Amino acid sequence: MNISSSFRFCRFTFRKCLSRRLQWDTCDRYYCSKSSSTDQTRVVQLKNKLACGPSFQDFIKSSDKTYDACNDEHEEYHIPECTTARSLKVYFETYGCQMNISDTEIAWSILQKAGYSRTHELPEADVVLLVTCSIREKAEQTIWNRLKHLTALKKRCQKHKPLLKIGVLGCMAERLKTKLLEQEKLVDVLAGPDAYRDLPRLLSLGYRGQRASNVLLSLEETYADVMPVHQTPEGHSAFVSIMRGCDNMCSYCIVPFTRGRERSRPLSSILEEVRMLSDQGVKEVTLLGQNVNSYRDFSEQHFICSEGSTQLSRGFKTVYRTKQGGLLFSDLLDKVSQIDPDMRIRFTSPHPKDFPDEVLQLIQERRNICKQIHLPAQSGSSRVLHAMRRGYTREAYLDLVENIREIIPGVNLSSDFITGFCGETEEDHQETLSLVREVGYNVGFLFAYSMRKKTHAYHRLQDDVPAPVKQRRLEELISVFREEAAKVNMALIGSTQLVLVEGESKRSSEELCGRNDGNVKVVFPKTDLPIQPEKPQMVPITSGDYVLVKFPCRLM
Repeated sequence: MNISSSFRFCRFTFRKCLSRRLQWDTCDRYYCSKSSSTDQTRVVQLKNKLACGPSFQDFIKSSDKTYDACNDEHEEYHIPECTTARSLKVYFETYGCQMNISDTEIAWSILQKAGYSRTHELPEADVVLLVTCSIREKAEQTIWNRLKHLTALKKRCQKHKPLLKIGVLGCMAERLKTKLLEQEKLVDVLAGPDAYRDLPRLLSLGYRGQRASNVLLSLEETYADVMPVHQTPEGHSAFVSIMRGCDNMCSYCIVPFTRGRERSRPLSSILEEVRMLSDQGVKEVTLLGQNVNSYRDFSEQHFICSEGSTQLSRGFKTVYRTKQGGLLFSDLLDKVSQIDPDMRIRFTSPHPKDFPDEVLQLIQERRNICKQIHLPAQSGSSRVLHAMRRGYTREAYLDLVENIREIIPGVNLSSDFITGFCGETEEDHQETLSLVREVGYNVGFLFAYSMRKKTHAYHRLQDDVPAPVKQRRLEELISVFREEAAKVNMALIGSTQLVLVEGESKRSSEELCGRNDGNVKVVFPKTDLPIQPEKPQMVPITSGDYVLVKFPCRLM
């Protein structure tokens, strides 16, 4: 018998009975305060009952019935006999960021091992899973509309598809559990970002007629031991998740509440996945994380032996205590880039505070690390940046841009911006426009502000910029962004760029499209090329090939 588990059992049962005695004592005191004969009779009855209660020896005897939580036998969950997981087809729809694409691959890997098969045709599906995004209200509304459509479809198909189940995965599942399951009753299964391992059990419960959910966040889950089933049709590029969650707590952002705290995948498991992708012929890997460049591996001996401390960009600060020890993002980038010199390495989405010179110098030195950096600014106004809790000023951001361009000449920069944040004035908006003109990005992700519950802004600030003003400012920002991006792209005219071919252009079957090192999408004529310069044999260009393209060509 396990002594420790026996002791835990004794303590538990003793507590339980002690609680009963306290209840009896409370009743005793209560009835003693009464003077009626009926009350006195009850007091006597309670005292007799108390005297017959279990003694301490009873607790010791009961300890023989050992309880071991690790070996607790739970009820097995089974899909009804009329079907099996092996005969069920699952259909995924993925919304939002690249992390959701990675999550889809993880969830599919787990379900595949449980015996499910996958279909890319909705009418064939027995299980429809939506991998969702909550970052903005518009994203959620898109999913609400889709769920209503799927629910209507489920009712229409009840006769020939009686087992059809609908599930919501990801951020929206965590944020809106009660509304999805109990109020609207649009779904059968909910799984938060840290609960994908539980999907087979949840679906099994769904097939037993129950609505099932698990949206608990974890301080440890990274799915390090789950090898994703990568679904890029052409097979030339792949996403590799290296960390999950975010500690930055920007005042507008829901991510820390839907994805939890930062935790990083062990370096060894990341390297194993990248090597596997290289062996499969993948030509480009994008390292993913909500705050990808704050990666820090505390696993095993690395936490003990490393003395690395958080190295922030100059002029930047955090809202949390800086971390000590572990392997840093620069260590990871160094190891990953050495696996296959012909495999391009990208990463997203970073935070500007986590760009020390060590990272920038490594990007410059390694030929296969793309010379393109995503540098989310969110606003060009120091006052608005302070309200957003971004941890930097306009001046610090511009100093970082200057430092990046000094260390990595010719680097391409992209960014995120929000218009109409709480308290933003016309002067603040003009500062944002001037920042875009001063930096000169080639790609931008621009949105009007959408208030999210649970965030700092929701509790402390007023969403006081009218929707029409937000939209007008967004349109002005898009216009300026396009002007500046055109200037950046015009600078490529006359140069020869190495382009990774992605496939046929959507506009013409006679053209191919791909991206250069700076993540600029280009379209060029489909043609055949010689296998080697000295040999006349010609072969067609296919997806996954690297080709040299001389600009001008059509830029996307």
